[in-house]
Amino acid sequence: MRRTKTERIEQIINEVIKEYKIGDKLKETRIITAWSQVLGPLAKPDDELYIKNRTLFAKLSSSVIRNELSMMRSWIVQQLNEKAGENVIKDIVFR
Repeated sequence: MRRTKTERIEQIINEVIKEYKIGDKLKETRIITAWSQVLGPLAKPDDELYIKNRTLFAKLSSSVIRNELSMMRSWIVQQLNEKAGENVIKDIVFR
């Protein structure tokens, strides 16, 4: 028996994302996942990250790294948004 109406898996996944309204959360997850890729050895496994109102909050254990990353803030935002594929965050707050 042959199916007459086939759909691409990409289209089905996009419909599910739209139906359950999880697109924004997926984008935020991409940002948090890209954190270690963008920062490389500066990113520590114990960094606490979360996004609220398009702002990434990063709780860092080292004040030296916090200071260095503060000076690179706009570059980090740009790199993270590129990894996510669109502008997900506007700012980063280091704590």
